Amino acid sequence: MPDLLLELRSEEIPARMQRKAAGDLKKFVTDALVEAGLTYEGAREYWTPRRLTLDIRGLNARSADIREERRGPRTDANEKAIEGFLRGAGLSSIGEAHVHNDPKKGDFYVAHIVKAGRPAEEIIAGVLPGIVRDFPWPKSMRWGAASARPGALRWIRPLQSILCTFGGETEETRVVPFEVDGIVAGNVTYGHRFHAPDAIVVRRFDDYVAQLEKAKVVLDAERRKQIIAADAANLAFAGGLELVEDEGLLDEVSGLVEWPQVLMGTFDADFLAIPSEIIRLTIKTNQKCFVTRKPGEETLSNHFVLVSNIEAKDGGREIVRGNGKVVRARLSDARHFWLRDQGDLPDLETLKASAEKFGLDLARPLDQRMAKLDALDVTFHAKLGTQGERVARIRTLAAELAKATGADAARVDRAVVLSKADLRTEAVGEFPELQGVMGRKYALLQGEDPAVAEAIEDHYKPQGPSDRVPSGKVALTVALADKLDTLSGFWRIDEKPTGSKDPYALRRAALGVIRILLERNIHLPLLPVVQDPDLLSFFHDRLKVYLRDMGARHDLIDAVLTAAADDLLLVARRVEALTAFISSEEGQNLLAGTKRAANILAAEEKKGTVVETAVAPELLHLDAEKALHAALVPAAEAAAAAVAREDFRAAMTALSALRDPVDRFFTDVLVNDEDPAIRANRLALLSAIRAATETVADFSKISG
Repeated sequence: MPDLLLELRSEEIPARMQRKAAGDLKKFVTDALVEAGLTYEGAREYWTPRRLTLDIRGLNARSADIREERRGPRTDANEKAIEGFLRGAGLSSIGEAHVHNDPKKGDFYVAHIVKAGRPAEEIIAGVLPGIVRDFPWPKSMRWGAASARPGALRWIRPLQSILCTFGGETEETRVVPFEVDGIVAGNVTYGHRFHAPDAIVVRRFDDYVAQLEKAKVVLDAERRKQIIAADAANLAFAGGLELVEDEGLLDEVSGLVEWPQVLMGTFDADFLAIPSEIIRLTIKTNQKCFVTRKPGEETLSNHFVLVSNIEAKDGGREIVRGNGKVVRARLSDARHFWLRDQGDLPDLETLKASAEKFGLDLARPLDQRMAKLDALDVTFHAKLGTQGERVARIRTLAAELAKATGADAARVDRAVVLSKADLRTEAVGEFPELQGVMGRKYALLQGEDPAVAEAIEDHYKPQGPSDRVPSGKVALTVALADKLDTLSGFWRIDEKPTGSKDPYALRRAALGVIRILLERNIHLPLLPVVQDPDLLSFFHDRLKVYLRDMGARHDLIDAVLTAAADDLLLVARRVEALTAFISSEEGQNLLAGTKRAANILAAEEKKGTVVETAVAPELLHLDAEKALHAALVPAAEAAAAAVAREDFRAAMTALSALRDPVDRFFTDVLVNDEDPAIRANRLALLSAIRAATETVADFSKISG
């Protein structure tokens, strides 16, 4: 079966757009071909800084014929009805129609219509121009003389050529003929713009890849990544160093080069006095270079790894020199930020009111930055006030939370007051991703308690499911206060996540609260804190997702999670204990008996039967019902006591004592006795079973 090769080559495609654009191209083309009646065996997309490529294997040579029957009027219909049927069916005379019989409605005309399939090349040529024209680039441009025309082609950067060939492995491939704004599809592409600018004639995908490789273009982005990663690691190793891995940077750099050449540069060792985080971000952000360090050490070396797109004749010496010059200039700027942040602000007199409000010491640089943040009335959110007002709210909330977490109240207060101060530092102004990190460094420089400094950095954590949870009590208290203030505030102004939209990352904040509470074993009744049942429900939804991701069954979560449950740690522990219990033979048997009791009670309650809550011992006549009643009281008491001390496994063990009495009861006892008093008493026994098990969970919600 034939294969299709498509390449759209442009002047440049930004690295951040390449992967998605290639995926879009694959989807749009394959969807269009399938909709037109073609099938294919497989498709794969590729991308480089200058081209999007699509390789479709095993494509049908033509679409299948389509046969359909179109029902017409009865054979005795008037002439106008028959003429309309002939026009709609494309028939020249009624003699071309068939007559079918319906026993109820009589004879009627039917047109047997055959729509012949089309050659794949015709279909491809028909769909590709529209896909190219309507391609969904986030930003696009027009160029050249044609750009003045209405409806001129727009592309991310000037589209330079289109390659489109079609054919089987054993036959000569053919160019699929189409054009877009004067760019005619052909069988020609071009390699590396400097090393191999001449035209390359292509037949099919395999020789396309091989010829590009000879022309200094590595088509596969994953292979470019592997080349860069391996060469960078080897180059660092040869210098007695190790590469500081950065997957995001590796992705980006592989999208900047077609022929990766890895080189090593240096900068003055004096710059190593700057924090490693600033050095790494300066070199990464400005020069797209990797940093290195001595094996086993945290601090960086003064060697960096760069990736060039040119195989230089001088071995890369000029490229390294040029990059080193820029790196040194940028590090000089970074050192300037670092040192300025440790000095006094020029307008201390204007900051006294803010300093007094927050108990700040204006002799300390970080305190000055917090006072400046407040004095400038920097907005947090238009409806939620300034950053200073937010810090004041978090301060009040954290003081209450410290009682639950056991954190030192004075340290918590100091950490909250300084938690946002680094937003006014020049280092964070240049690199916003260093929020918290720089606050910690500046806090330690001015002699703050290590627990306070730790909290300043960690109060943003966790920022995702793979991020670590704060460990220190002061840090986790401030982190909880920060996230709960955010959630409460946005709920108060009715800015809640909707569908896939969550612009303020409120789902992430809620997950952060849940992870802190569960992973650090903190009991915190949330409703008194958030004071909003809807927000508590939002926490429940996030908790369900979290517990399911941890392997918990959804029905077991539902069995223990009530609308009023606001101690999420207790909910998680109940689910854990219930999971273990239901997995045992005792648990399965008790579940079956309890569900049977619940079903009988539900049927009676639906009829309007009033079920007594108290069992009358004098009405117990059979040994099985007496044994069940004797077991129920101690089991219920033991389970309730275990729940009170939060020993849910012990509660389950207490309930397991009911397994045999419940089984025997349903074997030996008829609940619907002829005597109404005995029947009512036995229903009360069933109610007692339900009440005993509900101390731990609602067994009726458990499947199985």
